[in-house]
Amino acid sequence: MDKNDYMQRAIDLARTKMAEGYYPFGCVIVRDGEVIGEGCANVGLEHDPTGHGEIVAIRDACKRLKTVTLKGCDLYSSCEPCSLCASAIWLTKIDKVYYGARIEDTLVLGADFSPLRTEVGKPINDRDMPAEQVLGDQGRTLLEDWAKVIQQDQALQAVMQNMIE
Repeated sequence: MDKNDYMQRAIDLARTKMAEGYYPFGCVIVRDGEVIGEGCANVGLEHDPTGHGEIVAIRDACKRLKTVTLKGCDLYSSCEPCSLCASAIWLTKIDKVYYGARIEDTLVLGADFSPLRTEVGKPINDRDMPAEQVLGDQGRTLLEDWAKVIQQDQALQAVMQNMIE
């Protein structure tokens, strides 16, 4: 299979799942020529605003591989990933993203993701949604305590190292 075949699979998944009430955003994740994760946007069905096709596929792939990183994988999405999905793609270290429709094409659905892109790029205190740090010292201590746990656990060290490389 080539990139067109994998993209067609993502598009076909979205089209098939639309009949079941899913949103028309399908995604497949491929490693070494094998589909290791797939998903379709289940936002409305699951009442989950994070249930985008890419997120569902990433969860599927990570669960199947028992990992939190997807190095060596390519992602095929029927539509260009939004900021939420781009963040998850970045965090999982996916090698390359292939997309069908452009994010601007979602305007036909009444969805404008450009404000989200602008908003998430700002420092937290410059965003439109008010944010306030509360119990910052306790939050920082919690992270320091976790760092000590990681130092004592080689398996956790490996997971954390994979995430930050």
